[in-house]
Order: sequence, then C-alpha cells, then structure tokens
Amino acid sequence: MNILQNISLEPYNTFGIAVNARFFIQINHVKELREALELKGYPERFILGGGSNMLLTHNLEALVLHIDLRGKTIVSENDTQVFLKVMAGENWHQLVLWTLERDYGGLENMSLIPGNTGTAPIQNIGAYGVELKDVFEGCEALDTQDGSLRWFTPEECEFGYRDSYFKNRGKGRYILVSVTLKLTKVHHKLNTSYGAIESELARNGVKEPSIKDIAKAVIAIRKSKLPDPEILGNSGSFFKNPVVDGKTFGQFIKKHPDAPHYRVSKDRFKIPAGWLIEQCGFKGKRYGDAGVHSKQALVLVNHGKATGREILALAHKIMDQVRETFAIAIQPEVNIIE
Repeated sequence: MNILQNISLEPYNTFGIAVNARFFIQINHVKELREALELKGYPERFILGGGSNMLLTHNLEALVLHIDLRGKTIVSENDTQVFLKVMAGENWHQLVLWTLERDYGGLENMSLIPGNTGTAPIQNIGAYGVELKDVFEGCEALDTQDGSLRWFTPEECEFGYRDSYFKNRGKGRYILVSVTLKLTKVHHKLNTSYGAIESELARNGVKEPSIKDIAKAVIAIRKSKLPDPEILGNSGSFFKNPVVDGKTFGQFIKKHPDAPHYRVSKDRFKIPAGWLIEQCGFKGKRYGDAGVHSKQALVLVNHGKATGREILALAHKIMDQVRETFAIAIQPEVNIIE
C-alpha cells in the first residue's frame, strides 16, 4: 500500500479547489480499503470518490482514501431485464455510454452527470425526470466499524430528493463499493416530457426516439447550459430545487404568476432554484474568481484561483437573497467540507 503525503487535491475535485491532503491512498481493491481503515497512527479517514459533488474549503488534515474500484459485471439477466453490478470507481457518464452501446435502457436521461458510480446512491442523482432510485436494485457498502460488506435494498437506502440514508443516519459509517442497476433490454420506458428534451428531439427531426436519441438530446441540452469542469471548475448544480407545500406555493405563485414550477404531489410543488437565483440578478455575476455561470444560474463556478471559502461565501449570499426576495429557502446540493 502506497501512502503519499501532502498531495494536492486540485485534480481530484471538479471545482479545481487547490487544497492538500496530509496523507493520500489510492484504493483499487476492497482488501486495500479494509487495510487502510485498520492503519494505526494516522488522522481521521476522508473518503474521496469522483470529487464531483463537493466543495473543499480547507486543507485536509486527514488520511484521504481515493476510491478507485473498477469493473462492470452482469449479475443476471432475462429476456427483458439485465442486472448490472458496477464498482464504485467507474465514471458515471462512461457507464451510461457503455449501457447505451448494449441497448440497455434506464440511464439515458442521466447522461453527462459528473462523478463516479459510488456516489450516485448517496445523492440519489437524477436529471430530466429520472432518478437513480428508478433503476436501482441495491448496493454494497463496507461497514467502517467492522469491515464487513452489507447489501442495501432500495428501501434501506431511504432515497429522497438528492438525499439518502448515506447522507443522514448512515453518514460516515458506510463506504459504497458497488451499485447494482436494473435496466431494460426491450420495451424501454422513455421519458421525454421533462425540460427541453421534446423540443431538442423535434429540432433533430426525431419522431420515434430511441434511448440513444434521448441521451443525445440530454447531452446537447446539458452542454448548452453547463460548463465543462475541465475548462471551468464547477460541481454541476450547486443548489437543490426547493419543494414547497401548497400554502407556500399559493403565496408565491400569486406574486409571480409566470414562474416555472412542477407539481410533485397533491400538495407539494418544485420551483427551479436557477430561476429564483436568476431573478435575484446573480446569473453571470463574478466576485473575484468565484462566480455564477452565465448560462445556468444554478451552477457556481471557479474562474481560476477561487478558494472554497470564496465559493461558499457566494453561496450564502445567494441563499440569503433568495430567502429575502421570495421567502423560500434553497439549500446546497453539494457536500460542503468545512
């Protein structure tokens, strides 16, 4: 096991925040993960995946374990479905492309989401009307207390909107090592109603879309709105879209009748956080090297040398202004390491 010291984490987080890890180990096997957790004389462990959904605000006086477990295995299949086990270190978008090449349906709407597969259940990632829970069969996680592997069912994961058991009661105890997905082989369930997918398909002259057509449309839409982290540091959507009750929504829509919104249940409504932020005048604004993306106000960006604390200060400024203007609270979607 190779234990490195004072390693820059700038290449390991999509915001491109320049902080260091006191100790760093690349984990390629579950056995290495167990051994790293049993090491004596080192500071607390910090689990690092694809680095796509976090904001680092300081150097980590920790033993950073970079989860780089790789591999994809078909566990079982029948005429209509395939059950695919994916190790935690596999890049999510590359996985989506892999499934599309084999005509496995279910992930196409989640194309181009940054990060690795192991973090997908933690966030219950989702896009364009589809969430991980819709194709989730279960996941395997290592218990840091005794080193055992535990299987989690969808119910045990307690999925919510960008939320799960692993972000709450199970936070810090379990390390995701693999995810098993339930995908379709025929009769794919197509979801084209959310966002601009239908208009993008129409623009391409597609009347009877395949899962590849939907993925192509999603990729085009995301590229038109979201910056490439390799060019402009970011973590995708920084804020969750707020979901409010009927009373709050009624008061809001009365004042803002043209505001976009989506009904999620009889008495719950989702309001796009990007719209709220844009109405407050933040879209395209820059404060030093910390800024708000010019094409999508939901995305905070690092123009070069912004620190994590500068990004976080901007986030608080936005949240305060949205609350003051609309009486609606928005919350970060990313994990903030303070």
